[in-house]
Amino acid sequence: MKKTCKRLFVAIVGLGIMAFGVAFSVKADLGVSPISCIPYVYSLKLDFSLGELTIMMNTLFVLAQFLILRKRYTLLHLSQLAAVTVFGFCIDFALYVIGGLNVTAYVWQVMVCLLSCVLIALGVFFLVKANLTYLPGDGLAVVVSDTFKKEFGKLKVTLDSSMVIIGLASSFIFLHRLAGIREGTVIAALLVGSLVKFYNSKIHWLDAWLGNDAAGADQLETLSGGFGQHLVVTISREYGSGGHGIGQEIAKKLGIDFYDKELINITAEKSGFTEEYIRDNEQKLAGTLLDELYMQSYAYVKDEIPPSDVLFLVQSKIIRDIAAKGPCVIVGRCANFVLKDNPNCFNVFVHADEEFRKAKMVNEYGVDASISNKELEKMDRQRANYCQEYTGQDWRDSTNYHVTINSALYGSDAEIADRIIEVIPERIRHPQATAAELDKAA
Repeated sequence: MKKTCKRLFVAIVGLGIMAFGVAFSVKADLGVSPISCIPYVYSLKLDFSLGELTIMMNTLFVLAQFLILRKRYTLLHLSQLAAVTVFGFCIDFALYVIGGLNVTAYVWQVMVCLLSCVLIALGVFFLVKANLTYLPGDGLAVVVSDTFKKEFGKLKVTLDSSMVIIGLASSFIFLHRLAGIREGTVIAALLVGSLVKFYNSKIHWLDAWLGNDAAGADQLETLSGGFGQHLVVTISREYGSGGHGIGQEIAKKLGIDFYDKELINITAEKSGFTEEYIRDNEQKLAGTLLDELYMQSYAYVKDEIPPSDVLFLVQSKIIRDIAAKGPCVIVGRCANFVLKDNPNCFNVFVHADEEFRKAKMVNEYGVDASISNKELEKMDRQRANYCQEYTGQDWRDSTNYHVTINSALYGSDAEIADRIIEVIPERIRHPQATAAELDKAA
């Protein structure tokens, strides 16, 4: 009971903070957040307040959930109506409290707009941590995602975009001018989700006070497996530099297991993702604005995790399990970071100039000869973005590796493999050996 009361208190505080964020966005007069676009536009036309219209619109979202779920509809879904009712009245109260605030200078409008984003994000953070209910817009995205097996992130972006489009159309149809949708709307769309993620990474006391489980960011540290007393070689590589073949040669010469595309099959068995999905999404992150909005969408709900995060965590566990079983070579998938605490891990980065890489891809991989330098740069950028997102490290930073090697300077993958094997220290190549045995070998 005490825990529930705490969660209820945090949820109400979150709704109140969020409401003040909405009120400040109205006062900034640079456009409101996407979810408030429609009620704000209609509040300028109809004899209803912004809070009242917010309740009305979100009631339609609750009704839509009922029509989709039918017999599966629960009190948890109905609780969204209570949440949005509190939210709506809080918006009107916040507008009354700051009613005397008039901002005319553009620089101050921007500052108030940014303050509104900070407050909205903090309110969302509190509501998510309370873990009692959603706002109906987010709840609708969750219901559609679960019912029709669609990705929540895409649905959330689509819903927010639809709110803006409908608000935009309504503004011109009923007001004959643009109202409520300006640069502030774009700022809110880009900034609020990022701020929620920031709060999640920096504010940990709330989880402890509420008795929540550890955040998902800590999951990698608690994945299974100690490390065995054997060599593990990880190969990170630029696209087309030959890291796959070099890794195969190292494994062959040392007589140990090799994992690259094999990890796709294992991941499919462990995760439920299709091999096609894994092949299309592993080891790369485009880093586009749409991708960023997609990733941010998951910050609004507690029980939804981006599929890319799930994929990374599953592959990380698989890599750790493989490394614990016996000596091996693992290509890509940020294995050097996943195994960063393994003292018997030897990390290699393979690179080459663009002409060498293009020639290798055309002659050995069957890639069309028209492949451009921009396409190579795109693939490398996606790998770098993936590494930055999940490890916080610069993919090309040489300090993350024991050896970096230019594959264009050597005649064959076998020659490169020999060079790499030569520089692996005996203490890593034979970690199970005693100090006396290593001295004798030396």
